[in-house]
Amino acid sequence: MCYRRRLWYRYGEMMMRSLIALALLLAPAPLLAADGPTVYKRCQVCHQASGAGIPNSFPPLGSDFLALSKKPDGRRYLALAVIKGVSGPITVGGKAYKGAMPGNPGLKDDEVAAVLNHVGVTIAKGGKAFKAFTAAEVGSARASGAALNPMAIGKLHATVGGK
Repeated sequence: MCYRRRLWYRYGEMMMRSLIALALLLAPAPLLAADGPTVYKRCQVCHQASGAGIPNSFPPLGSDFLALSKKPDGRRYLALAVIKGVSGPITVGGKAYKGAMPGNPGLKDDEVAAVLNHVGVTIAKGGKAFKAFTAAEVGSARASGAALNPMAIGKLHATVGGK
């Protein structure tokens, strides 16, 4: 093969590789499953990495969370608490908390489900017995609670079995 042909061949080969690399860079990223532990980093500022909370300020995420997660209305409350926040007095573990929790309306339904599942399995130690939240369940809670504000969600806590 003459020198010119080899140059053109190499040039064409480099161009093809460059085009493939460019196509891979411009292709839409594959959808990854939401990462509950990463989303929980937003929550751990107040609830702590362990979920123990801060006494007299922010409630623990343990037995109250697990009890609520076993009832349909409690599951709706938990999803709405993450999405819209909670304000006003609530009682958790026999102790009153009067703070406010900001909502996360920008989280997608699968992200809310992922963080609730992380809390249920790992933080609240529900393990394999914990019934996982789904994005569809969170979407239903979001739609049904669209008119509620954080104060109304706080009032729901006692009505759905929070203690």
